[in-house]
Amino acid sequence: MLPDFHSRAVLLQHIRHTRSFYDPRCVDPSGGFYHFYKDDGTVYDARTRHLVSSTRFVFNFAMASRQFGEAADRERLLHGLRFLREAHRSPATGGYAWMLDWNEGEKKVLDDTNHCYGLAFVLLAYAHALMAGVDEARLWLEETYALMEQRFWEPAHGLYADEASGDWSTLSGYRGQNANMHACEAMLAAFDATGNARYLHRAETLARNITVRQAALYGNLVWEHYRSDWSVDPDYNRDDKTNIFRPWGYQPGHLTEWAKLLLIMERHKAHLAAPSDWLLPRARELFDAALSRAWDPEHGGIVYGFAPDGGVCDADKYFWVQAESLAAAALLGARTGEQAYWDWYDRIWAYSWEHFVDHAHGAWYRILGPANEKLTDEKSPAGKVDYHTMGACYEVLTVLEKD
Repeated sequence: MLPDFHSRAVLLQHIRHTRSFYDPRCVDPSGGFYHFYKDDGTVYDARTRHLVSSTRFVFNFAMASRQFGEAADRERLLHGLRFLREAHRSPATGGYAWMLDWNEGEKKVLDDTNHCYGLAFVLLAYAHALMAGVDEARLWLEETYALMEQRFWEPAHGLYADEASGDWSTLSGYRGQNANMHACEAMLAAFDATGNARYLHRAETLARNITVRQAALYGNLVWEHYRSDWSVDPDYNRDDKTNIFRPWGYQPGHLTEWAKLLLIMERHKAHLAAPSDWLLPRARELFDAALSRAWDPEHGGIVYGFAPDGGVCDADKYFWVQAESLAAAALLGARTGEQAYWDWYDRIWAYSWEHFVDHAHGAWYRILGPANEKLTDEKSPAGKVDYHTMGACYEVLTVLEKD
């Protein structure tokens, strides 16, 4: 018997169930959080710290603090912010180290590369900290926006560059949509936190330039990889399936994530710089394309990637793809009133409940094979920490009626 996923109480309980995996074991008293967990919660790497995980923990505890109002969540939030400011951030350059070795309060920088993707999550973390009542985060948010503006913004293209060396002396020629998508997400949160329309207008620019202008260059869908002049790079990482941040092929999870962001943006249409009549149609197109091409009719679930010819190029199932897609389905169902989107919401949840949710230990498994077989016992390597799954639940809560 499946739970009622249209019930706020069910979603809130699922958030608590997911948190039950992390909360008792995630805090490193010497600083930050542990990032690597086996299925049963065993920490298998206590020292490596990744900027994406560090920021996503801050997001998770900021959201929990606002939703549940428990003092322990605020303490974890402040603990995570201290680690961002004192360990990841370089006072000399203003950048944030991508990877650290952290050993009982002593840090060694493993990778000081500056990633716009990472800064997008830093901005997101500060925005949510501010919304959770951490007033100091306002200045940190503004500081991060200014840093992104100085180091990565390319006004001629209306998009952010992707990667720079630790000392900012070298800018990579790679350009990617993923950093810009998460920058859009962060800008929407920054607007929510501050009411400053510049963040919303920047989100609007990023969304239109990726989902309309760049999409028109290649199949009218969101391609991931571009050259320095923002021309399509169709072969980038074609033979590297293991690259979790820059995979080849169209990413159905990113198509549905963009659909979600466009609908969130539409809520603020009174404050947008341009007409909003394109947002809903484009959200529908991206979601419909993703599910029509990527839903596995035999085993269920949404595959990881499909090629320009429409064929599946990566049939594995990833947890975050299911989570982002169910959130987008709910927002589309609420916005359009069409039952078909709620049917997708129910279908994706039912699949995820059966195959991805760890009912014994909490949280979701990270990755399954094409027939939903377990591929690893590493539930949470760096970059995961269930930001997508709990974030999806929080987003669905915004459109569900009270129980």
